[in-house]
Amino acid sequence: MTNSPRILCDFTSVTASDACHGTAIPSYSRCLAHLDSTRRTEYLDSLSPGSDIDCRGVVFTGSLLRELLDALSDSMGHSVLGNALFEEAHFRGAAPFTGAAFTGKAWFGKAKFAGAAGFRFAKFNGTARFRGAHFAGKAHFDQVRFDQGARFEDAQFDAEASFTDAHFVGDTWFDKVDFSAAVWFERAEFDQKVRFPDTQFHEPALFEEAKFHGEARFDHGHFHRETGFDQILVGGAASFEGARFDGMARFDQARFADHASFADVRFNDASQIGALMCARTLGLSGAVFMLPVTLQIAAGELVCARTQWESTATLQVRYARVDLTGAVLSAPLDVTAHPVPFMTHSGRAVDESLLTGRDEAVQVVSVRGVDAAHLVLTDTDLSTCRFTGAFHLDQIRLEGRTVFAEVPSGIHRRFRVWPTHWSQRRTVAEEHQWRAQATKQGPNPDGASPRLWRTGPDHGHAVHTPDPDDVTAVYRQLRKAFEDGKNEPGAADFYYGESEMRRHDRVTTSRSERLLLHGYWLLSGYGLRAFRAFGWLLVAMGITILLLMSLGLPQHSPRQEATGIVPAGGGRVTLTLDQDDPQNPSGDWFTSERFEKSFSITLNSVIFRSSGQDLTTAGTYIEMASRLFEPALLALTVLAIRGRIKR
Repeated sequence: MTNSPRILCDFTSVTASDACHGTAIPSYSRCLAHLDSTRRTEYLDSLSPGSDIDCRGVVFTGSLLRELLDALSDSMGHSVLGNALFEEAHFRGAAPFTGAAFTGKAWFGKAKFAGAAGFRFAKFNGTARFRGAHFAGKAHFDQVRFDQGARFEDAQFDAEASFTDAHFVGDTWFDKVDFSAAVWFERAEFDQKVRFPDTQFHEPALFEEAKFHGEARFDHGHFHRETGFDQILVGGAASFEGARFDGMARFDQARFADHASFADVRFNDASQIGALMCARTLGLSGAVFMLPVTLQIAAGELVCARTQWESTATLQVRYARVDLTGAVLSAPLDVTAHPVPFMTHSGRAVDESLLTGRDEAVQVVSVRGVDAAHLVLTDTDLSTCRFTGAFHLDQIRLEGRTVFAEVPSGIHRRFRVWPTHWSQRRTVAEEHQWRAQATKQGPNPDGASPRLWRTGPDHGHAVHTPDPDDVTAVYRQLRKAFEDGKNEPGAADFYYGESEMRRHDRVTTSRSERLLLHGYWLLSGYGLRAFRAFGWLLVAMGITILLLMSLGLPQHSPRQEATGIVPAGGGRVTLTLDQDDPQNPSGDWFTSERFEKSFSITLNSVIFRSSGQDLTTAGTYIEMASRLFEPALLALTVLAIRGRIKR
């Protein structure tokens, strides 16, 4: 039927504007609306359930449409149509297609429905097209089934539209549709792709409990009033890129089994979004939040690159790796790792089955380009976070249990010669990446091997890897942030890291300064390793004792001899005392008596006191050196202990 040439109705009117554009019925040269009563009855009697209908351009009154549908009704009173062509048709009254079955094509492109369009319980077995259709009255598509999808591109709905419990089996298009009144898609089911790009929703749009088994796209849609996507399920990729929500946007218990993109979306009146589940990547890049908002998100990854928060915001996250690169914060933003599943309004835990088996730890992977003065990170994992390029990093607030990367564990051979054990401390990802690059280490993303440095996405490209000067700045600012928060022990590791980077920086750190730093590191770990300083103190004391026993103590204790004249008959005795010079020892040096004296002298030197013992010339210099170095080592030990316990 559709391949035959279209013959227009030959009805002539007084005015050209009233000329009929309807398709003529074969053998009659006129459309259904312009047949006389005899021929119309004859034509309708020739129809049976399942007949093909070509009523393109026909103007239907309410009574004429009822006559046609009655002629196509089966024994149950349901209209059954084969290929039904109603393109550019004009329905001046109600269009009661309720319960109708369209077994072939159902094309209503550019049709005009002046009254209510009733398609409840209808079944479309073939393609359904409503491109450019104009629904001036209410449109009811409740519990409709579209077996081969539906196309509503450029359609216009002036009154309420309802698609509640509708089932779209094939691909569905709502491109550039204009919903001037409220529209309902509650519990609607879309088995294949569905598209709502550039669609205008002027009144509330409700999609609660809708199921999108395939891809769902709402790109550049404009939601002027309240929008509800509560408890929706999207099995394929979901996209709201460039959409605008002027009213409240609800996504409570929304679930996305694949990627979901909200890139460049503008939320003008959203105060809470979520709890929202996304099995893979949830993208908020370029999104704008104008009012204070709380977002509850459980996702595999959360990308907030260039996201703009114009007011205070709380981002409660579970499972996700959060990327905040270039985020614009005009007010404080608190990124918090939520410790337990989100709760519904009825007090039940939100279903997180889409994320089963994932690590619940929330990782922040980048704050590059962020003004960190407004950023608060609570209970987050920063072991892979890139800090270089952030502004006001010294004003960032790190609350709760914040995790940083640890240095490689175990014993390593430095330059393949002598064994090295890295002193355990908290480090930033940039140091790991620089060390892995500098040592030509193989890939180790996300710390897969705890014995190696972590590698970043730019591993192998030295020009993109932070150098020691960059890492020094990061450590310095993080140290200040911890110190301003009265967390001296927390700042200690960052001071260690800062000093390490300065020691390795051959560009901005002079050679003499590097030598001083190397000595400081070797003796006490930059004043932060108490056991190292104490160990050197014990070594120095041992060496001092050995030197005193062998060279410092005289062979014999000096004798005191008295000379003088004793007057006859008694009286007062006057004595003159003389002391021999100490003699260098010979013979057995290592006796218990000599050890006891040497130990006493050394202990006095540690606390910067003179022993008062008679020493050889060498012993005098040994004691002087001991009194200079050993108190310094003791002070470094005390300093390191204080740095770990000070609050």
